[in-house]
Amino acid sequence: MRNVYYAIIATLLLLTTTSCYRERLQTLDGGEDDTLVIDSSRHYSIGYNFIVRGDSIILISQQPEEHVSQLETDSFSIRHNRHLAVTDINILPQDSIDSVWVQVVSDQGRLGWIHERQLLNNVVPTDPISQFIMFFSSTHVVLAVILVVMMSVFYIMRLVTQRNAPLVHLRDIDSFYPSLLCIIVACSATFYASLQMFGADTWQHFYYHPSVNPFIMPPILGIFISSIWAMLIVGIATIDDVRHKLPLEDAILYLFGLIGVCSMLYIVFSISTLYYIGYPLLIAYCYYAITKYFKPNEEA
Repeated sequence: MRNVYYAIIATLLLLTTTSCYRERLQTLDGGEDDTLVIDSSRHYSIGYNFIVRGDSIILISQQPEEHVSQLETDSFSIRHNRHLAVTDINILPQDSIDSVWVQVVSDQGRLGWIHERQLLNNVVPTDPISQFIMFFSSTHVVLAVILVVMMSVFYIMRLVTQRNAPLVHLRDIDSFYPSLLCIIVACSATFYASLQMFGADTWQHFYYHPSVNPFIMPPILGIFISSIWAMLIVGIATIDDVRHKLPLEDAILYLFGLIGVCSMLYIVFSISTLYYIGYPLLIAYCYYAITKYFKPNEEA
C-alpha cells in the first residue's frame, strides 16, 4: 500500500507544479517582435514558420492594396508540404473579405501576399505537436478513431469474459496504478474539453507555441501538460507492476483491456464535458474507481 500512497502524492505534486511564465515571441534574428500589438488574439508573428497542408495556396505578387483596388495583379501557387515563413502583416480596413493580409516567403524564395483566414485554413505550424493536434482535430479522423476503439473494446471485453481474465475495476489485480491511470485519463479528457469551451484562446496559444515543458506555459496549460506527463509516468509504472503480478499472456490481455477502458473513458468524458454532463460524471467515476479498488482489499 505504501507504493500506492507514493504514486498518489507524486502525481498530485506533478499536477500542481506549474509556472506562470509566458514566453515572448521572437523573430528569426532572435529579437523580440512587437507586431502582435495589432491584434492580441494573433498567436503568430513575423518569422513564424508554416507548412502548406492543402493541395496548394495562391499568393499574389503585388501589394494587397492593388488587389483590393481591383487592379491587375499576378499570382502563383505554393504546393503541398512546402515551407513558408511570415515576413509581414498588413491591415486593410477597406477590404470587405478579410482586412488582414499576410506576406509569406516560400522555401524557394518567392514572396507573396494572402488573406490571413485563407492562409491559416491551409497551413499548419512546423512543430510536430501542432501537426499532431491538427491531424487529430479532423472530423474524419475522430470518427475513425471512435469506431476502431469501440470495435477493439468489444473484442477485448469478449475475450476477457471468455477467459475469465483480470480486468481493471472488475477482476482487478492488487495494484492501484491501473485505476490511477484511468482516473488521470478521465480527468485529462475533462480538462481538455473544458479548454475547448472556456479557454479557446489559450488553446490556440498552445497550438501555435506547443511545448512539453509545463513550467514555461500559462498555468492552465501547465496543468494540462502535467496531466499528460502524469499519464505517461503512471502508465510506465502500470506496465511494470502488471508484468510482475501476472503471467505474460494474462498481463498482455490485461494491458490491452486497460488500453480499451482508457480509450473509452477519453471518448466519454471529452464528449460529455461539452454538454456539462462530464463534471458530475467525473466525480461519480472517481468515487467508483477508488472505492472499487480499496473495498475488496479491505475485505481481504
